[in-house]
Amino acid sequence: MRKKVALITTGGTIASKEISKGLLNSGALTGSELADLCQLPDDIEVKVVDVMQKPSMHIDFDSMLEIREAILTQLKDPSICGIVLTHGTDTLEETAYFLDLTINDKRPIVVTGSQRSPQDVGTDVYSNMRNSIYVAVNNIVNDIGVVVVFNERIYSAKYVKKVHASNVQGFESFGYGYLGIIDNDHVSIYQKPVSKDFYNIKNQIPRVDIVKCYSSADGVFIDAAVSAGAKGIVLEGVGRGQVSPYMMDSIKKAIEKEIVLVVTTSAEEGKVYPSYGYYGSTFDLQQNGVLLGEDYDSKKARIKLAVLLASSHEVKQTDF
Repeated sequence: MRKKVALITTGGTIASKEISKGLLNSGALTGSELADLCQLPDDIEVKVVDVMQKPSMHIDFDSMLEIREAILTQLKDPSICGIVLTHGTDTLEETAYFLDLTINDKRPIVVTGSQRSPQDVGTDVYSNMRNSIYVAVNNIVNDIGVVVVFNERIYSAKYVKKVHASNVQGFESFGYGYLGIIDNDHVSIYQKPVSKDFYNIKNQIPRVDIVKCYSSADGVFIDAAVSAGAKGIVLEGVGRGQVSPYMMDSIKKAIEKEIVLVVTTSAEEGKVYPSYGYYGSTFDLQQNGVLLGEDYDSKKARIKLAVLLASSHEVKQTDF
């Protein structure tokens, strides 16, 4: 009996065409055109669903909601074993984590893309798509949540990030590793997440901004985010989560306006932690009402905070 997977396409490099030498039109191919180019498995039925044809930097929260609805529609069909979503790589990690937080289904949801176009020599389009399809129909991937498949590796949506601008080994999960591999169409899983968060979006997703900390940084970007109507701000601190002391006045004013602030670290590994007692330290931030973002990177913390706020959830320290 053939297994059935829904292939949902959104554009990106994986669906690009060459405009001129060295210049691509991202998201130009339809899902059917893309599928026709690939040597898809004969023993698996692939249902192609075109949702949009966009470069990934054009994907916003409205786009993510549209993608989510398309996935939920396909999951209503009990004959669907799993979902493969093709997506541009630049914001792939953000969409993948958004879906992980907002879809509650045990069947595999696999997000993939490519670093090279379908026409490039040595393209990773076909291997990533084929591997993703095999993951999507394999029940050993059930109950893991959304995963990202790239260069024969399977990553958790929560910790995966793009680490190379162009190399086919474009994604990694520093400090946590990958969940498994695909080797000659065989899927192996070596570790699974021990818990999964799910939130039901009830309201419009609010504006949440990221403010990066650096030497001598002041509060100008925090003030700008507040003026623009942000309901949440993620501070990308350094080390254990410290920020510049010149940012503290703006941080305090934002909290007084009931804006939720979360501090993360720009370090690739490790958690924010109140190790120091000086002005602008993580301890100082915590004492003033800033939530500690644990081991989240700033982009994933932004996605989670936006989802929490849209779900009418009272955001607490334990959410991170």
